[in-house]
Amino acid sequence: MTMVGRESERAAVLGVTSGVLIVTGEPGAGKSTLLALAADQHRGRGRVLRMTGSESEANLPFAGLHQLLRPILDDTARLPAHQRAALLGAIGAEAPDGGSTGGGGAGVGTGADERGATGGGGAGPATNGPGATDPHATDPLPDSDRAGTSPPDRLLLGVALLALLSDLAQRSPLLVLVDDLPWIDAGSLEALAFAARRIDGEPLAVLAGARDTAGAPVPSAFSGFPTLTLGPLDASAAARLLDRQPYPPTGSRRMRILDQAAGNPLALVELARAYDPQAPDPTAEDLLPPTDRLMRLYAADLDALPADTRHALLLVAADERAVADRIEALAPAEAAGLLRITGGGDSARARFRHPLIRSAIYHSVPLAARRRAHRELAASLTGEPDRRAWHLAAAAEGPDEEIAAALEESAGRARERGGYTAAVTALERAAELSPAPLSRARRLVAAAREAVATGQPHWVRELAARARALTDDPALVAEASLRVGQVLTLSAEHDTALTLLTRAADDPRLRRTAIVLASVAGFYSGDEEHRLSVRARAQGDPWTLTVTDPTQARSERVAALPALVERADGDPALLNSLGAMAWLLDETALAVRIFDDALDRWRLRGALPTGLGCTAGWAYLDHGLWAQARLAATSTAPSVAGLPHLEAAVRSLEAAPLALTGRTAEARTAASAALSLVDPHRSRAVAVRARWALGMAAVAEGDQSTAYEQFRLLFTADGDPVHYACSHAGIAELAAAAVRTGHHAEAAAIVERTERRLADPSPRMRALIHRAHALLDPARAEARFASALADPAGRQWPFERAQILLDHAEWLRRAHRITDARPLLHTALETFRRLGAHPWTERAQAELRAAGVDAVPTAPDALTSLTPQQQHIIRLAAKGLSNRQIGERLFLSPRTVGSHLYRSFPKLGVTARSQLRDVLEASGQS
Repeated sequence: MTMVGRESERAAVLGVTSGVLIVTGEPGAGKSTLLALAADQHRGRGRVLRMTGSESEANLPFAGLHQLLRPILDDTARLPAHQRAALLGAIGAEAPDGGSTGGGGAGVGTGADERGATGGGGAGPATNGPGATDPHATDPLPDSDRAGTSPPDRLLLGVALLALLSDLAQRSPLLVLVDDLPWIDAGSLEALAFAARRIDGEPLAVLAGARDTAGAPVPSAFSGFPTLTLGPLDASAAARLLDRQPYPPTGSRRMRILDQAAGNPLALVELARAYDPQAPDPTAEDLLPPTDRLMRLYAADLDALPADTRHALLLVAADERAVADRIEALAPAEAAGLLRITGGGDSARARFRHPLIRSAIYHSVPLAARRRAHRELAASLTGEPDRRAWHLAAAAEGPDEEIAAALEESAGRARERGGYTAAVTALERAAELSPAPLSRARRLVAAAREAVATGQPHWVRELAARARALTDDPALVAEASLRVGQVLTLSAEHDTALTLLTRAADDPRLRRTAIVLASVAGFYSGDEEHRLSVRARAQGDPWTLTVTDPTQARSERVAALPALVERADGDPALLNSLGAMAWLLDETALAVRIFDDALDRWRLRGALPTGLGCTAGWAYLDHGLWAQARLAATSTAPSVAGLPHLEAAVRSLEAAPLALTGRTAEARTAASAALSLVDPHRSRAVAVRARWALGMAAVAEGDQSTAYEQFRLLFTADGDPVHYACSHAGIAELAAAAVRTGHHAEAAAIVERTERRLADPSPRMRALIHRAHALLDPARAEARFASALADPAGRQWPFERAQILLDHAEWLRRAHRITDARPLLHTALETFRRLGAHPWTERAQAELRAAGVDAVPTAPDALTSLTPQQQHIIRLAAKGLSNRQIGERLFLSPRTVGSHLYRSFPKLGVTARSQLRDVLEASGQS
């Protein structure tokens, strides 16, 4: 197989032996040919698996995964039972040994419970604060309105697929080919993308082909991967390609083909074949339209085929799996090169030479004939209700309640298997077929409810608007507002979200859910009016009261936490809500334990949410687990594309540990990106966190003027916090920068104002206030420093405590109490080294030298020399987890885990896993 004018592209594709490459280009550019070349080359040294998109299966959950896994079902026996069940359940397959997988496989459900932290008002995964990313996390509908089986988790499914592919790749190099990427169903795309993002030097490659037309872009799940775009052939290559055809065109015919094909290889070939070389040259009026005429060209030879072949072609054009019992009838079409039959038995399917051929065949007959074909297919699919429902819908000539109901049932099954996009599409089509306006509106609202999970605000808005235009039913109108408000909570439109959620709260059935979501939107917004409005409707709910003011009656909320954790009874959704609540209350150590417990339990039951969000990341950061904070940011990033607030939240979290470890340029880039994604006056939680990171980057560089500017922006001109909860964490840094820049009086006023505002401050805030006073009032500093360090609870925040020790030691040295300063400096230095806070490590060493200690520059703690992922793996291995168990938690293959351990052991100076606990204890991170 050869290609003309694609030499460099061919080399790039054939050179991929590990990782991912997406080949894009217009229809006919040569994507499928390149993939076929790669398959031919790879077969001599390894295994090839395929997944091919199809319009007829784009709405069937995990249809693509079914294609991929069917040849390797026996290999799933090597997986852990819950991973195997997830894979086989997703594709509706039975275990090769005949045992049923049971249940509905793996899907998108995040499992957050509407009861919340109190059994009545929780919230799901959060960003710069608490929040729900799962559309059903706070779903007010009764359980009777839901299907009985819980949806499988897409992360578990991704882990299982990664483990399976990695295991196969260890035995022989593996190539996964994905053609027509945009037509792969969403569930399969997410699972494959999840696995593809975690290929780490293994002999495992994923090659995908995708059209770059406006109607079918590369799906968001595959965004960010390396891409090779096939542009038009240049004039020389196009001419060479024409010359290779059986009857190379000449004269004006040649010029017109070259002109109108515009370098598209398939168009060049097909247009050259379309003309009889004996026919006269076309006249000027015979110009070929570049789209419609080319599509019709693919059906030009249909009339020469037998009638039963044309009929079979129409059926497989309508459904590429409709091959059984039609292979003989399709033989002439296969001989003509229109399609190829692959597989056998139930897995047989038609693979058209190009998708435009399928489209041309389908549209070559009148609408009535197409409807008859769909009815014929539906009649043959009595055992496959989902496919049957879609064919009945395609055959419908008008509203039909029976078909609409069948589609609605199909949507329920899709949701159970994690196919939210398929569920929305089915419900939307069901609404179109609903005879009664009220039923149409109800199904559109249901579609909007499912569409929240897709993270597409425009889609949710459109569905809700169509529903509201059909009915004035108060319940449906209220839920439509709720769903739009819910998805806008994840965007940057917090004001609109709050308006809609407040409106939805007027419905008693939705009140609790709406107020919970409104409290989250209000937190993200940080607007004082919004905060007070939501708080007034809390009706004693501890979650809402905490979110709207973490310092009011804080001690009471903290005292209630153990009972709330006990009442959660191990429910990971409720535990996640309680982790966010504990973080807001500055019970950081407890928050970390709760988040860890929630994560473990979620994985055990196979219902991990899209991501625990940035709240967990900020808790890890505050607790000195900076590597885990960075991992929280990087693992959340792929799922938030297109949602500005969430993207900004991830970037702000990413910036913080970069600043603290001295990677200041990267920190500024990330924090500036966060601020550019949102309006800082409307998304105050993100803006304050981003500015805090910019301020810490400036401190790390010794730029105190910039540091003061950034920390001053955490407070209004009057000295009030820009964000009622997030601004306070910068109060001590504001004071430290003020002392060095001559803004002493201004900072002192803000500190006093903040202290008065905190009715029931946490030990953390008391320590920060004491530190600020000590810096601003050196005459009374000793008592303030002593108070800042007196509470043992301060050990929950190791970096902040080490800063206090360093400041106190500097004050002591200036007071000529060098002997007293030295032990504080040694303790601070040890903490900074352990954390990897390089700028503060250097500062502490300089102070030691000034205190008369010959402080030899010390190498960073060995653990901090590892990547964040390697640090996390080391901690889990030290707990006794196997490579496979670690892989399940971090979504890595066991082989990748082993590779990280192999590279980490020499850096840590160990030779066995049993020594890792000692390394952690020595680093203070056990």
